[in-house]
Amino acid sequence: MRWKVSRFTLYRTKLQPGLDPLISNYRLHKDDRNNFPRTRTDGAYARNTPENNRKFPDKDFLKILNSVQNIIIAGNLNAAHRAWSNARLNAFGYAFREIVNNKPNVDHFGYSNQDVFKQRYLSNLKFYNEKNGTIFFYTGNEGAIEMFANNTGFMWEIAAEFNAALIFAEHRYYGKSLPYGELSFENNTYRGYLTTEQALADFASLIYHLKNELPGGQKAPVIAFGGSYGGMLSAWIRIKYPHLVNGALSSSAPILLFSNAASCKNFPAIITDDFKNAGISCANNIRKSWSIIRKIGKSENGSMFLTKTFKTCQSIHPVNVSSLIGWLESTWAYLAMTDYPYPTNFLNPLPANPIDVTCKFLIDESVDDETLVINIAKAANYQECTEMVSPECSTGTTDMFEPKSWDFNEFSLECWKKFNVKPNENVSYIMYGGKDITASSNIIFTNGRLDPWYGGGILQSLSDTLIAIVIEDAAHHLDLRSSNAADPDSVKNARYTIKKWIYKWISEYKIH
Repeated sequence: MRWKVSRFTLYRTKLQPGLDPLISNYRLHKDDRNNFPRTRTDGAYARNTPENNRKFPDKDFLKILNSVQNIIIAGNLNAAHRAWSNARLNAFGYAFREIVNNKPNVDHFGYSNQDVFKQRYLSNLKFYNEKNGTIFFYTGNEGAIEMFANNTGFMWEIAAEFNAALIFAEHRYYGKSLPYGELSFENNTYRGYLTTEQALADFASLIYHLKNELPGGQKAPVIAFGGSYGGMLSAWIRIKYPHLVNGALSSSAPILLFSNAASCKNFPAIITDDFKNAGISCANNIRKSWSIIRKIGKSENGSMFLTKTFKTCQSIHPVNVSSLIGWLESTWAYLAMTDYPYPTNFLNPLPANPIDVTCKFLIDESVDDETLVINIAKAANYQECTEMVSPECSTGTTDMFEPKSWDFNEFSLECWKKFNVKPNENVSYIMYGGKDITASSNIIFTNGRLDPWYGGGILQSLSDTLIAIVIEDAAHHLDLRSSNAADPDSVKNARYTIKKWIYKWISEYKIH
């Protein structure tokens, strides 16, 4: 996998407490992990040395490096972040619950496997009114559900207006919703039930359970919410289970990319445009850095320089310079996705407008090679191998990355080596329709222009009830986050439009 921060890497790390991080591609593969550069946080490389009498990254950039580093490599939420997360959940009044009662089934579509598992979900019924209530249902992403509840404040802010119960459902095989516990990723017999179809059936079963358990639930309309991969699921659950879900908000969901209907060049090109907005020299310097890093890394002395400059835990050698390149690529991708106009704690703390903070060190194109590398240092897989194939490529001209082509057959062979499975690149379209979904209705697709996944989203309305909202000056599912004084008007207007559509869906449901 080339883009280390992709649809199935953005949230995957830190979110499987107790699991061996090497059994699944939801973490770094064993071979990648052994060779992957790790940022030191213990100060071992934090001083100048006779071999390299230069300044090392300042605090702001160490924060950025460490944040991205932790997202890519760390196995669990650190204690401080967990404490913050739990405190925030408690403040919101969420309660952890598990649906047990022989539901959901591990296999919803067969009749021989009768195994069941505990699915975790968060609920808050503070605003729910059994006489006139609504169910807001978040379709969980590839991670522990706490993180998404903590970063989807929009649902909380509008819940009172709609007398809504707030439900955040955890995706099977993530967080603590593990069908076979620590064996869940042991082999294909156990992990073979990790599919979007099974996950959607889990959500549908939970909705059915809630409608029968909540007072007045049978008459309560259900609105699905989701961002990123979760946004794909929120759209798909409306398509597949329209009798259970009355409408859906699908935020920053690159549905077309996974349906083989969008160019793989869009993702790196949008990242590049984001960095150009902070200064054309910033993107140009990043583009120059790839050949310079490879040139320096050809010798052991040069590799030692890279090790010290980037403060990696494992030493860089000529044979593993590509691991450093991959790490940096993912850094730029992650910063583009989370280029919010205010400081955030999504995954890890980042400053407001992190691309602007990063690029202030990369505006001088006249610096020598080693200085450029030092400045760069300052700034700096199972579902993918089955049904969620995300083509990845770059040109090196229309973007700031190294030229790389997409070869599905090569990707398929890598999947076979890792997991003994081969992907089906068309299965998402066959199952969910891509943009050919006009038989469906009541879905809003929001996409921010700053989001690298924008190029794979549905950007034009497909019918009177399949609505596309393009949000200027917005990064990855900014519209789902809590309101902030720094929000651009485009985000405020999008949220207002979303609320109007939810009112319309609910009114139509009650009429019929």
